[in-house]
Amino acid sequence: MKKKLINTLLFCLVLCFGLISCTSQKSTLDVSNQEKALFDSDDEKPVEIADDETEYEIIIIEPGFYTWLNSIAKPEGYYSQSFLENRNAIMVITWNQRVLQPNRFNPNLYEMQINYDSNIDYGYEVNYKLYNYFIYFQRKYNQRLGPFLPRI
Repeated sequence: MKKKLINTLLFCLVLCFGLISCTSQKSTLDVSNQEKALFDSDDEKPVEIADDETEYEIIIIEPGFYTWLNSIAKPEGYYSQSFLENRNAIMVITWNQRVLQPNRFNPNLYEMQINYDSNIDYGYEVNYKLYNYFIYFQRKYNQRLGPFLPRI
């Protein structure tokens, strides 16, 4: 009787341990006080993303983004263009899916779709600024646009 009880308890402990170890753990973002201050700033200087050769242009009017891009974000040249293109492709897909689901995702955050074709070479600057906007957006609004943490 005791052996059966011990085996049952041991089985339950192993099962509980297995279930606990299999659950995914959400990591929290470390957002510095300086970054939080930029999120709350009234700085509304627009960031223009343009490439003369491809004639593409995006204008981002997001309070604090201009200052964040110039003070917190990694400098141009830090990431390769292929890295930026790959990450942007993933995040644009998620973004556009959320735009199409206004009952599920805040329509004030996801207002309009982004027309980004991963087969087009938009150039480094366009990809760099778009990527950094996605990182800024995710950190400011505590959103995830892909399977990775939005780190700087």
